[in-house]
Amino acid sequence: MKLKDIIVNCNLLELIGDKNIDIDKVSFDSRDVAPGTLFFAVKGTQTDGHAYIENALDKGTSAIVCEKLPKTLRENVTYIKVDNSAYVLGVAAANFYGNPSRQLKLTGVTGTNGKTTIATLLYRLFSDAGYACGLLSTIENIVDHEVVPSTHTTPDPVELNALLRKMVDHGCEYAFMEVSSHAVDQHRVAGLHFAGGIFTNLTHDHLDYHKTMANYRNAKKKFFDDLPQDAFALTNLDDKNGAVMLQNTKARKLSYALKHDADYKGIVLESHFDGMLMKVNGTELHTLLVGGFNASNILAIYGAALALGFDKNELLVEISKLHGANGRFDMVHSDSGIVGIVDYAHTPDALENVLKTINEVRKPGQSLITVAGCGGNRDTSKRPEMAAVAVKLSDKVILTSDNPRNEDPDEIIRQMKEGISADETRKVLSITDRREAIRTAVALAQKGDIILLAGKGHEDYQIIKGEKRHFDDKEELSKALKEK
Repeated sequence: MKLKDIIVNCNLLELIGDKNIDIDKVSFDSRDVAPGTLFFAVKGTQTDGHAYIENALDKGTSAIVCEKLPKTLRENVTYIKVDNSAYVLGVAAANFYGNPSRQLKLTGVTGTNGKTTIATLLYRLFSDAGYACGLLSTIENIVDHEVVPSTHTTPDPVELNALLRKMVDHGCEYAFMEVSSHAVDQHRVAGLHFAGGIFTNLTHDHLDYHKTMANYRNAKKKFFDDLPQDAFALTNLDDKNGAVMLQNTKARKLSYALKHDADYKGIVLESHFDGMLMKVNGTELHTLLVGGFNASNILAIYGAALALGFDKNELLVEISKLHGANGRFDMVHSDSGIVGIVDYAHTPDALENVLKTINEVRKPGQSLITVAGCGGNRDTSKRPEMAAVAVKLSDKVILTSDNPRNEDPDEIIRQMKEGISADETRKVLSITDRREAIRTAVALAQKGDIILLAGKGHEDYQIIKGEKRHFDDKEELSKALKEK
């Protein structure tokens, strides 16, 4: 592909060299460079790609995109100066792969909680109805029915456009993806054309990166600000930031809510551990999902599907068949009569939602034991909040290790305990080893009791002292329950 075709709409400040050269690869990793590569020097959170320009040149890269030109320019290399390399990478990657997002009906889901569930359920909904679809999520990426391992909530622009290209080549008509605040802030979705966007909610998370809630909110809002006029923007009016997302969007504005008037208004009529009966705009709907937060997710799915042209009557039937995403209010049943639940809840608000749902559904005499931890090398301010929520809404709490990464897990637990009063400590245990914590929860539980394992959900690993080890909450809980 000619360089001039890759850099269309890239807002160039300066171009030195030949724009008609052939490019067969785009990359922002100097280790992945060869002759014919267009290398992007991107300023990241950990390293600055400009420091690796010489490495890329030594490996024979054909062209460089950068924000600051090197002092010495080599012959037979094209240099392109831009204001923001990360943004241009997104646009150029889309161009390089033939702008696949414009050949799909691509819907992005953003917010703190619910992204994975909504994106996954939309994928399943459309797939079950016979449409070829793609999914980009925290749990997995799927091209039609082929699973591609997922490493980030939102992939880098090169990987992202490669996956979208693959979806188009496989005949996919729709694609559903999680759009993280990091991805918006780092321009990973630059150059993509969205058919629609969904906002779930905004709660305390990622402040280690965004520093303030205002920055975090504005990253989400930018996604909606950038939606095209022919797209839809669907927001949750039960969240105080829901209306903010629509303030400057050019897209068609739609809303959903359980507590407020909205385009898609829902009411929960009955709720059990095996599902809910709801009313959506006056029509009864049964779902296998549980809890108010999932009722909100169902409204988002309902509204988005209609906006994408799904038949209303068929939609009601298909929604009633949907199961939740892996690791999201994931039920683990056993012969012991103990109810196990595995959930990804790793923010105070998400944990509160799950615990409130359990408390709404559980019967008198059923005790609730919560096993929870907090990840290392992440936002420390939410640690005491997580513990406070767990203790307030559970009968017994076991504080344990999550993914301590390079931190001391005992210090993380100590920081969590700062959210617990002296009187509340009587119902709290601290067991650093997560496997032992799960086994202890099972040992304490009686028939009919409920055990919630919070924080890891679908993850099948722990990172301890930088080492990644296999660990699956659902697997560990199932084994412990079987042995009881």
